[in-house]
Amino acid sequence: MKISQILDKIDENQLFVPAFQREYVWKRDDAKRLIDSLIKQFPTGTLLTWETNNPPELKGKWKYNPKQGTIKLILDGQQRITTLYMLIRGVIPPFYTQADITHDTRGLHVNLETLELQYYKKTTMEKDPLWINITDILQRNTRDRDVIKMIKANGRDINNEFEDKICDNYRAIELIPEREFLEQPIPVKASLKEAINIFYIVNASGVNLTEAELALAQITGYWPKARERFKAKLSQLKQQGFIFNLDFIIYTLLGILYHMGSDMTKLHGEDNLRSLQKTWEKLETNILDYVINIIKTHAFVDHTKEINSVYALVPIIVYVYKRKPECLFLSDMLFLPPKRHFLSTTLR
Repeated sequence: MKISQILDKIDENQLFVPAFQREYVWKRDDAKRLIDSLIKQFPTGTLLTWETNNPPELKGKWKYNPKQGTIKLILDGQQRITTLYMLIRGVIPPFYTQADITHDTRGLHVNLETLELQYYKKTTMEKDPLWINITDILQRNTRDRDVIKMIKANGRDINNEFEDKICDNYRAIELIPEREFLEQPIPVKASLKEAINIFYIVNASGVNLTEAELALAQITGYWPKARERFKAKLSQLKQQGFIFNLDFIIYTLLGILYHMGSDMTKLHGEDNLRSLQKTWEKLETNILDYVINIIKTHAFVDHTKEINSVYALVPIIVYVYKRKPECLFLSDMLFLPPKRHFLSTTLR
């Protein structure tokens, strides 16, 4: 499927990203490598899709209506598609908001003489017309002839060979939307569980997804609101100075439910649903805030910048979860002056 067709299908509400997929995690170097490969016509991977008339929860505001019939989901390739959407369209794709984008990969510039890719540097690019924003080329806001005119206006004499080079390089970038991703479709008859398992198998062979991210994908498959609720709580904790990621939540849940710090496959089965929801209800409304308050008032740790590893808090949270209401007296039991000093220095 051509990249231009993929983006059009997203705009036409025909192609979606399921909620169980992880967030957009690519960084600027990832975007540069993708565009460089597309310009050079190198392989850029395949697209794993699933057509279904019984989709899981979708990312973004769009709600599936059965009257739509069959829709297509991206199961593998959404990092590339999100990057290309932002660089080609110049805006965030509809299945994300600006708040979801940790690393905004827009603003990539290319030197039309060398095809070097860099993000904007005023000292290098401000007075050099050869540096052009990739999006301006792909949106046709800047043409190759415009660049040539600007170069001549700067007083530089250029010959036909140089002009041809500028035009050829411009064309190589302009053709990016016409490049194709080989599409690997999952059969329409596949169930949600089968689709998630295929997603897991595909990603488990790589190094990009952590085991916790794969577990979260499974959880979100049978509990669609899980990611949304986890992120909302993380946002609240961030306002208190404690910054955690989704992996931290998954490790905490694994510790509470299975008393272990590995084997994330324990969380994959739908039989976890009720216990997960019950556990998260307590974590969300009580336990996490309680632990943070104790750490602030007794260990004198005001934010996660003072903690060597936030994962050191996981066993503390598990302990509090298991021992409450006894832990109403946790400060008296654990934070007597000698132990207060010990915990404080350990976390730091």
